Amino acid sequence: MLDRGIVRSRDLEALGIGRPRLRELVASGALQRLARGVYIAADHELTEKHSPAVAATLVPHGVVCLLSALVFHGLTVQNPWEVWMAIDPWSRKPAQAVPPLRIVRFSGEALAFGVETHHIEGVAVKVYNVAKTVADLFKYRNKIGLDVAIEALREAIGGRRATPDELLRAATVCRVEHVMRPYLEALL
Repeated sequence: MLDRGIVRSRDLEALGIGRPRLRELVASGALQRLARGVYIAADHELTEKHSPAVAATLVPHGVVCLLSALVFHGLTVQNPWEVWMAIDPWSRKPAQAVPPLRIVRFSGEALAFGVETHHIEGVAVKVYNVAKTVADLFKYRNKIGLDVAIEALREAIGGRRATPDELLRAATVCRVEHVMRPYLEALL
């Protein structure tokens, strides 16, 4: 039943497990409630990427971005206490969330460009690729810090995780090409 990992209550209802049975499963300890409408088998083994999987379940139309995407791709040793998610400007933000979410709003090509889908704990998690993540960090440099953006750019180039052309294309989409180009040229 729960071999797919994290499930929503509506997914369980589709399998014929109604709310009364769901409450019984939680009370007996067979299921653990992670957040409102999100459950996991009590014996399920958590991975290091558990928080983005839960966030993707809470915000299925969202994309893991900025610091959380940086951690996902292994480009930093910092671990943010909240999961950064990008949604479109008209989407509803979840009222409460565990793990805590930091919502940013992108639209058009900035939302759709560079999205990769990874399957974690049975959940399809959308994450921005390395080039888009670096460009987003430059876009949000005043909130996150220019030093974080420069370090991510250095790691992406040095580790051959993104080519200069990919980085410039992402910078153009995010409208930070003129900001990012001098740092990129200095590293090449």
